[in-house]
Parts: sequence; structure tokens; C-alpha cells
Amino acid sequence: MTIGILGFLHESNTFLDTPTIWDDFATTSMTAGQTLLDRWTGVAHELGGMIEGCHQNALEIEPGFATFAVPSGTITAEAFERIADALLNAITAPIDGLLVALHGATVSEAYPDADGEILRRLRTKYGPDFPIVVTLDLHANVSQSMVDHATAITAYRSNPHLDQRERGIEAANLLYQILKDNKKPVMALEAPPWAIPIAAQNTAGMPAKALYDDLNEVLQWPGILSASVCLGFYYADVAEMGTTFLAVADNDPDLARKAASYLAERAWNRRADFLPQLPSPQQAVAHAIQSTKKPVVLMDVGDNVGGGSSASSRTLYEECVKQGAAKVVVVLYDRQSVDRCIAAGVRGEVAEGRVTTIFDGIFTETQVRHGGWSHFDQGISAVVETPQGNTILYTSRRMAPMSLEQLLRAGIHPERQNILIVKGVIAPQAAYAPIAGEIILVDTPGPTANDPRSFTYRNRRRPLYPIELDA
Repeated sequence: MTIGILGFLHESNTFLDTPTIWDDFATTSMTAGQTLLDRWTGVAHELGGMIEGCHQNALEIEPGFATFAVPSGTITAEAFERIADALLNAITAPIDGLLVALHGATVSEAYPDADGEILRRLRTKYGPDFPIVVTLDLHANVSQSMVDHATAITAYRSNPHLDQRERGIEAANLLYQILKDNKKPVMALEAPPWAIPIAAQNTAGMPAKALYDDLNEVLQWPGILSASVCLGFYYADVAEMGTTFLAVADNDPDLARKAASYLAERAWNRRADFLPQLPSPQQAVAHAIQSTKKPVVLMDVGDNVGGGSSASSRTLYEECVKQGAAKVVVVLYDRQSVDRCIAAGVRGEVAEGRVTTIFDGIFTETQVRHGGWSHFDQGISAVVETPQGNTILYTSRRMAPMSLEQLLRAGIHPERQNILIVKGVIAPQAAYAPIAGEIILVDTPGPTANDPRSFTYRNRRRPLYPIELDA
């Protein structure tokens, strides 16, 4: 048996003005054929898991095309069509099944449900009975179209995302069962009117952990092949936005519906638990200064790079300066400041202070971290020490803070600081929790704010809790 592998992953924040173009993918990760295997074999990512799962099941691999970009704005129509054509035409040899790594919250200008459109085109090409097994991000906005055009779907079960490789292996195992064991997956989707705020989405603790405890129970039911809880991505103004529950049963649609309904109903009954109250920047900084648990990690919720934000907000840093905090570290995406630092040179003076380091911005993470990334490139970067004893790391490419190597490579020792401002919410905690005295999620403004009520939607379902509390 020969299996094709494809990948197209992008988390699209439709509230951003700047669209995502082809070059955003091409300069981040774009592989085809043998280079796909070279890039992803052995990596803690679902594509690496798919490759490993095929090897474990003695399935031949026909590598197709795979690409991803850092979360950002809506994908242009031109970029989407180029990517779609690459996906549809990358595999020319005969294959017996497909493994497809998608995000589930990808939006293009022409197709708000871009993932569903990719699967529709694949289904059209390969036929109604051809096995297509899909992996999705935990933040997927799962549509009925995705379910209708896939044979089976499984989504990550941890946030921070640390189980991506396992889900890729699971997808390969599901495909093997379809091809070799005559399993006949049927899926059921439940989509209650609900959008869970990002601050409540840490699966290691309550309240989100309860959803995955229920999921683990359902996975033990006889006849259930897989099941997923997708917390959703409410920074995408699309019809399918929201939290969803998915079950895959073996040739038993009633069992699939029962399982998905069980998960959805138990979760819906706890919905009031998912309304976290976060401190303001003023409150969080004041607490951090007084705290004896150093370093204090302040999560800049409104400038969450993992949700598509710019990584350039100075709200928290300026509050730290205002309150006289010392030994504060912040990473900012600011190409102009990098250029000024380069012009000044190491030991030179810029507006904020003295340039101490200029480096290539390339670093490697050896541990399993959110996103399954191991190789990072944030562009030419510069470190500035301020007269107040604070540290600013300027980058020339936007980078999600998934690795402490981002700081260590710059000569910054995070454990020696008082306050670390991190442009994320849940995802960076896999890296930062081991060295943090405490972690505080801060209610900052921005395109990734915690409260869904902060956004003006035009395309979402109505009503939707907690935007409408009587949903």
C-alpha cells in the first residue's frame, strides 16, 4: 500500500488588516517530494508522526507537498490557489490513501472555510470512497464540509500542543485500519453555540481539562475509532467559528452521534466555568514587582503571536517602565529598530539604550514544544540594554515565543530576570513554565484579546455564548 502525505497549516486571524501571501509560506516552510521527507522525518509534528506511522505499518510513502506560515491575516485568493494547485498536483503516482495535515482555522479571501475547500477538491479528485484521513489543530473551527469530505479526522488533545506527533501516528494507524482491517469510519459533529475564551484553554488544568477527561472516557468506548474536542479560534469571523466535538465510530453512525453529543452536552453544562477574569496591565505589573516568585512571566494576551498578532505592542513594557520595574525582558518585532541597532553597532547607542548583541536570529529547540517546531528563524535580531536595567530583544521577523532558546541564543538568561513579557497565552507555557516563578495572563488589548465580545463579527453564528450570555 502506498500513502500520499500532504500538509497545509495556517491559523488565519480575519481581524488583521495585512493579508497573508505566498511568500509568507515560502519563507517559512514549503517542501515537496523528498525534501518533505527530509524536513519532517523524526520531527515532533503531525507530519513527522504521519511518516513514522507509515513506517510502523509498513506503508510506502509518496510525499506530496506541505507548507505552513506563522499565524497571520486572511490568505489572499492568489496565494490560496497556488497552494491548492500545489497540493492537488504534487502526487502523480498511484496511491491507496491520503494523510492530510490541516489546521482547521484557515481562511482565504475566496473561501472562508479554506480547509473544507481543500478537502472538497481532494475528494473530487480521488473519488467518494477513497480514504482521506486528516489531522487538525486543537484550535480548528470544524465545519460540516470538513467532515463530509474526509474519511476520518483527529485533532490535537493538548494545549500547549505537545501531542502532534502522536496524532500523526494515530492518523496513519487509522488509515492502516481502513485499508487492511476493513474499518469503515463514520463521523458525527456537534457544534454548540459556544466560543471558549483563549485564557480558559489550558488543557493541563481546569476547566479545559474536564473536556479532555470526558474525551479520554469516550475513546475507551467499544466501536469508537477516534474522537476530538476542538476549542476553536474566535479570531476568525467565519460561520463555523466556535467549539466543536467530533466522534469517529466503526460503521455505526448512531454510536458516533451518541459520543459527540455526550461530549458536547457535558461541556455545555459547564460553560459558565470558562469565563476567566484576567488582571489589567496595571494590576499585573504591580503584582509582578511585589512578587517574591521570580521571574514573573506576564502573558500578553492581546498581542499573542500564536493568534496572529504583530508582536509589537509595548503596552505591558511601557506599564513596567511607568511603575519603575527593573530587569524586565521583552521581545518585539520591529525591523526599523533592528536597522538602527545595526547602524549603531555593538556598544553603540540608540534611543532606548546601548546595543549589546546583534545576531542572525536563528536558533534550535531540542525539546518537544508547542507547534512541533525545532528550527526557528526570527531574522537579524538585536539586544538593547536600557538605562533602567531592562532588556529589549528586537527581531526583524515575527516569531512566536515557543522556545527559551529565543532568549538564550541572544545571551539573555531568563531565570535571572524579574519580569518576562511573553507574546502568547497558553502555547509558550511549555517552554516558560519550568523557569517561571509564576505565570500571569494579562488582559491586554489587541487583535487577540481574551474576550470574544471585544470583536465585531459579521459572519458568525448567532447566538453564541459568551457573546450572547443567553445562547
